[in-house]
Amino acid sequence: MSGVDWIVLCCTLLFIILYGIWKSRGTKNIEGYLLADRQLPWYHVGLSVMATQASAITFLSAPGQGYSDGLRFVQFYFGLPLAMVVLCITFIPIFNKLNVYTAYEFLEKRFDNKTRSLTAFLFLLQRGLSTGITIYAPAIILSTILEIDIFYTVIANGVLVIIYTVYGGTKAVSYTQMLQMSIIFGGLFLAAFMVIHLLPENVSLSDALHIAGKMNKLNAIETSFDLNNRYNIWSGIIGGFFLQLSYFGTDQSQVGRYLTGKSVRQSRLGLVMNGLIKIPMQFFILLIGVLVFSFYQFHQPPIFFNKVETQRLESSIYKEEFKLLENSYKVAHVQKQEEVNKLVNALHTKNENDISAARLNVQKADAKSNAIKKEVAQLMEKNNSKADTNDTNYIFLTFVTEQLPIGVVGILIAIIFLASMGSTASGLNSLASTTVVDFYKRIFNKTGDEKKYLNASRWATLIWGVFCIVVALYASKLGNLIEAVNILGSLFYGTILGVFLVAFYMKKINGTAVFIAALIAEMFVVYSWLNNLTAFLWLNVIGCILVMVFSFFIQSIYNKMKVVK
Repeated sequence: MSGVDWIVLCCTLLFIILYGIWKSRGTKNIEGYLLADRQLPWYHVGLSVMATQASAITFLSAPGQGYSDGLRFVQFYFGLPLAMVVLCITFIPIFNKLNVYTAYEFLEKRFDNKTRSLTAFLFLLQRGLSTGITIYAPAIILSTILEIDIFYTVIANGVLVIIYTVYGGTKAVSYTQMLQMSIIFGGLFLAAFMVIHLLPENVSLSDALHIAGKMNKLNAIETSFDLNNRYNIWSGIIGGFFLQLSYFGTDQSQVGRYLTGKSVRQSRLGLVMNGLIKIPMQFFILLIGVLVFSFYQFHQPPIFFNKVETQRLESSIYKEEFKLLENSYKVAHVQKQEEVNKLVNALHTKNENDISAARLNVQKADAKSNAIKKEVAQLMEKNNSKADTNDTNYIFLTFVTEQLPIGVVGILIAIIFLASMGSTASGLNSLASTTVVDFYKRIFNKTGDEKKYLNASRWATLIWGVFCIVVALYASKLGNLIEAVNILGSLFYGTILGVFLVAFYMKKINGTAVFIAALIAEMFVVYSWLNNLTAFLWLNVIGCILVMVFSFFIQSIYNKMKVVK
């Protein structure tokens, strides 16, 4: 990056941190630290909810997902609006009425201590691991730009977020998130404009989309029902509904955001805002990735976007083999570019026969390039068994740093960092609130004063921050990060959601029955995932239904045993 880009990046990040610390000054009690005194308006709640979900992974990996797999991933969010409706009707009024700090307090009042503790523990495990991944995402950026070991960039990024989260709590998180999302929306439109602007003069936006479509990148909706297909309309609506309902209804990182609302109405409006904006926003981000794909049909992309891995090959005993593959790749791209230009000309003349012929030739040329890339990945693994051979997380970053003008690069890199800071800070804050409220305050220090609980919250934030940094150091083998986070969530969200739905709607089930059911369901979910029995989105449905079914039967058996006695 240029000196101007560094100035833009550093000034933006410094301003956000100082703004958050300034807005959160005067926090003196645990309610102010964890819930911002429950005084935030609906638009503030909505932006905070969106910023918590829209991590750096969204802006780093989602364009790469669009580049490599098209628009299919948008189906993942199709269940979101339905989930928002259920949350507004059921979850928000109950949480608000009980005046809880965390979602898991409700479970003790409905069931018992052990059920509350189990659910809170599952959340802490899942959220701690996920937050570690969100720290890792922007560390990739610094590592690539500075060409230094990612170990140091993980540490730097983690410490940066920990500082203002420990100091300001939810107020610092919420106020910075509102500002972050305002900058992020502007940056997204700027990124889209720049991709279109950099296309060849004879290639319009319509041409770019047609090219992407002919290469199967605009496949936004798949209607076939297949349990092993990660993204289709059925897994998106059904599996996505259960995942989003659990995420927004039982994950403290989100519950803690809308519990800050001034009233039930303000919290509801915030969630409705999120439900209306999220799908178009995610579609737009994926579309940027698709446009980057079209751009690289006219400009040669790197043979592998992760420069760290290619540099290792260049200095290895396989460097001559790598050079030969690079030369073959260059020749293959020139051939593909010729076919792409023929496709553009055919599109302009609207000759369907020429379009069909050109499309087949482009797809063949693209398959040849992909085969060479696959050989490179195999060479990387041969050189280093721990090599990261999934480069989708580096695609958008490479485009930004190599193709965009001075100043714009700094802004877009800052946006990715802002997204990371927002989601990471929310994660740390929710981990601290669950640790203090659901364990420390209930088990270890029942009679402490507000100052002790406030200090305990800050210490918990710091400790979880260190834990998440450690997780981030081992996150490089997870592949595409946006998929990794959602797979990780799907391992736990279904079980947690099932416990809450039993609490809300199955009034005759007691704590022991749902506790045993949750343990059995979680073991079955993990077994299903380890043995690849179904796509990950369906794990949310399976976990939830199993908890409800097992709870019913266990309670029935228990009731019959009581009658016999």
